[in-house]
Amino acid sequence: MAEEKDVSVFRGTEGHMAEIVERNIKALLDRRKQEDRSRNLSERISDAVTKFTGSMLFVVIHLLLFGTWIAWNSGWLGLKPFDESFVVLAMFASVEAIFLSTFVLISQNRSNIQADKRADLDLQVSLLAEHEITRLVTLVTAMAKQMGIEAAHDPEIDELAKDVQPEKVMDTMEKQQENLEKEKSKS
Repeated sequence: MAEEKDVSVFRGTEGHMAEIVERNIKALLDRRKQEDRSRNLSERISDAVTKFTGSMLFVVIHLLLFGTWIAWNSGWLGLKPFDESFVVLAMFASVEAIFLSTFVLISQNRSNIQADKRADLDLQVSLLAEHEITRLVTLVTAMAKQMGIEAAHDPEIDELAKDVQPEKVMDTMEKQQENLEKEKSKS
């Protein structure tokens, strides 16, 4: 029922979703579930720790623990202090920070790998769409010639009829970035 509400945005006036969109959503959700199931024990632990440490419950627990520790050792509660200089508290907090940052980094690395996979998929889909559009431009141009429709010569049409070479686009982008960096360093 929840999935139906999530995909209802794609429903048309006829009340049903295009089969390809529905299939794609199902495939992506299935892949996500598969990747979640394939996580090893350390990844599961890291994700669980990261999820918990990013919650308000974690903040509240720490406020209570550290607040009690400080109140106890400051003498505010009338109890005998056990860490008057707060060295043990500082050590505890430092060790905890080391472990928590490690867990966060493990989860972040896994998230980055997933983001890279999605970016690769986006690039592949974009390249396929560009190729299809290139073929459509070529086909429409040929149809126009066959039908005797004379259009003003547009050099952009000739360029659009060529496939994009991603490696050349990336080279050009890198050169432009280098030029910008050189200009910035001169300023």
